[in-house]
Amino acid sequence: MQTIYPTVYRKVALVTARRERIDTPDGDFLDLDWSTEQDGNRLVVITHGLEGHARGHYCQGMAQALQRAGWDVLAWNFRGCNGEPNQKLRSYHSGATEELQIVLDHVFSETDYESIVLVGFSLGGNLMLKYLGDRGAQIDSRIKGAVALSVPCDLASSAKKLEHWQNRIYMKRFMGTLRTKVREKAERFPDQISTDGLDSMRTFAEFDDTYTGPIHGFQGAEDYWAQSSCLNSLKHIATPTLLISALDDPFLTPECFPIEAAKENKYFHLETPKHGGHLGFVEFNDAGEYWSERRAVNFLERNDVSTLL
Repeated sequence: MQTIYPTVYRKVALVTARRERIDTPDGDFLDLDWSTEQDGNRLVVITHGLEGHARGHYCQGMAQALQRAGWDVLAWNFRGCNGEPNQKLRSYHSGATEELQIVLDHVFSETDYESIVLVGFSLGGNLMLKYLGDRGAQIDSRIKGAVALSVPCDLASSAKKLEHWQNRIYMKRFMGTLRTKVREKAERFPDQISTDGLDSMRTFAEFDDTYTGPIHGFQGAEDYWAQSSCLNSLKHIATPTLLISALDDPFLTPECFPIEAAKENKYFHLETPKHGGHLGFVEFNDAGEYWSERRAVNFLERNDVSTLL
């Protein structure tokens, strides 16, 4: 219920209403959705989850909470997730940290924000954590903190858990939108992608082995999962970072709760509430804010390193 309720019933006003399109180095584009109503020098960059988009309820709920706290907000869309097909065969994936770098490079070059924080959801949280860990102490000094929510830190075990019968409602929804995108790609790139067997695919193992992995330079699903999981990068994070994952998250396995990494890395904090589902954390109050949003604001408002260590 925590997972399903917000998807079905939650309505959040659009906060990041101004859209900007930027070019990528390979001749494609990314769409960035902005809210710049604050008169300050602080920005939060929000990364959505698998088959989501920047204007989804959980991104806009977080944007609303952070805007109220005085932050400008940039929520960016993965390739092909903005309501319009991207121009290349490639799309997005869990380990595509170079895409977040493109967004941040644009922010660095075109704005004068002195304090930038990152928020990532699910797949986008994995990408964000891997970005932080891969760069470690070499991260740009303007990035002051980060919050990740409901992250499948171990992609292989999470993908296999989603094969269980009790998760069939989620897999049906994911596979439906992914199949639509593959068919669109096949029409434009018939010599590079085939739809043979697409309709019979029911799992991420099948899909990632045939499409995600090979299209993005991996040997297959297992290679893609191994190289793209953030789990092995967490020990290198050198930016105050909070990961929130509920113990009742239907997408996550024990391997997705990096307890040891949190013990060993003073910059990396893990919180595992009993309830919350996957990107749920439902709470009813006059502000219309969910528990995860209030917790993220609280953490990021204290994002000076000295207060977190």
